[in-house]
Amino acid sequence: MKYVDGFLLALPKKNLNAYQRMAQKAGKIWREYGALDYKECTGDDLDVKMCVPFTRILKTRLNETVVFSYIVFKFRAHRDRVNAKVIKDPRIANMCGDEKSMPFNVKRMACGGFKAIVDIS
Repeated sequence: MKYVDGFLLALPKKNLNAYQRMAQKAGKIWREYGALDYKECTGDDLDVKMCVPFTRILKTRLNETVVFSYIVFKFRAHRDRVNAKVIKDPRIANMCGDEKSMPFNVKRMACGGFKAIVDIS
């Protein structure tokens, strides 16, 4: 069964283009090292009533939106191997080396690894 790394973060709307450029580069690197899929999604319909909205969980400000991202791997050990290579890649270090140069506050990013329990492709 597949394995997924998931990410949730608050992003200042003014930084959306910068984030998109960074994510495009990062996604190519993850795919180069073997990730099966890489998606970065920005909030579009966040004023939901049927459950707790991401905006409330992240405590977003008026000038922020939500980014939901995920990377798909064959299984957890595959994820571990791919991520070990990505972390050592100097292109990632150049993009993410300094927290202050990031287009979002890394301290407000949530992430985790998930074992897929249903996979209907």
